[in-house]
Amino acid sequence: MKFGIDRLLEDPALRAPLKGRRVALLAHPASVTADLTHSLDALAALGEMRLTAAFGPQHGLRGDKQDNMVESEDFTDVVHNIPVFSLYGEVRRPTGQSMGTFDVLLVDLQDLGCRIYTFITTLLYVIEAAAAHGKAVWVLDRPNPAGRPVEGLTLRPGWESFVGAGPVPMRHGLTLGELGRWFVDRFKLAVDYRVIEMEGYAPDAAPGFGWPSERVWVNPSPNAPNLSMARAYAGTVMLEGTMLSEGRGTTRPLEIFGAPDIDAGALLAEMRSLAPHWLEGCSLREIWFEPTFHKHAGRLCSGLHIHAEGPAYDHRTFRPWRLQALAFKAIRRLAPDYALWRDFPYEYEFGKLAIDVINGSPLLREWVDDPAAAPADLDRLALPDEQAWEEERRPYLLY
Repeated sequence: MKFGIDRLLEDPALRAPLKGRRVALLAHPASVTADLTHSLDALAALGEMRLTAAFGPQHGLRGDKQDNMVESEDFTDVVHNIPVFSLYGEVRRPTGQSMGTFDVLLVDLQDLGCRIYTFITTLLYVIEAAAAHGKAVWVLDRPNPAGRPVEGLTLRPGWESFVGAGPVPMRHGLTLGELGRWFVDRFKLAVDYRVIEMEGYAPDAAPGFGWPSERVWVNPSPNAPNLSMARAYAGTVMLEGTMLSEGRGTTRPLEIFGAPDIDAGALLAEMRSLAPHWLEGCSLREIWFEPTFHKHAGRLCSGLHIHAEGPAYDHRTFRPWRLQALAFKAIRRLAPDYALWRDFPYEYEFGKLAIDVINGSPLLREWVDDPAAAPADLDRLALPDEQAWEEERRPYLLY
């Protein structure tokens, strides 16, 4: 199998339209070739391309910023002697100054297949800027490690944010290149947009179901350490809107969750009682952990580990968004007054609860907090959204 970057590097015909044009690259630490050369270095080594700038998304081109809402600065790459502009610093959208440094922007970002992962919003913003400035955008496509399944509520009008670029469900099942095609149509953008497609990508095939087992995993952001996390992320990301630890400050972030005042055994029993079918496709294990930083730092937490791997993993039945929602519901049933929701600015959205910003509406939170609401009620909300998205995305599938 070959990623977009590898195809571009090996095929002169694909690169031919870039000759004589100024080229910039939007990348992060996982922007590497099959032999783990960073894409910026690999493109520069060709000797036939005018690399004039680079851009970094949230967490930076170097991936050095650990937490959310920690900004990166512009800098000069001393190896290639080009400016590197931050799209998660003073600005979220490229400015006229940075747009003047290139003719074609190559986007080589490893995504996680989840609406809230900010790289997809950055993609939308650079496509919009390219349309406004007469620039071209090429996406060097990469796999969606969460595969094709769709899950979650669609973002409602008025809830757009940096973690919600448009009316997309939480788990969208598209590659970044495919999603860009949808953006162009959805927002009616007149832009020179193209995708350097992957070769041999089989998102429905075992064992990877979206991620080729022969390819090395490189963290696209500091807390995305492995494939299991990527599969679980469409559910565990909601923990960022709660008082529960999502495992930041541990070695398995966004695969585990818990708190000092949680009884993991009672929680798991309640989840199994409420909706055992929402726990299929993975293994759940009771654990203890002590975060070294972030929520509950230095305190012993009781919680659960979601293992989206091993013999128990079933790609078609694993539903991380419902699983995590069920955990919230079980906590509410066990302790109705539990201080579950975290009240703090989330991705620069003020005056809204973080859990609502994450879900693109208050619907998930309202379901959790309603004592009379059952799992079937959440299905009645989510299933129409999921089915509608399955149909809407169909024309944009490349693989």
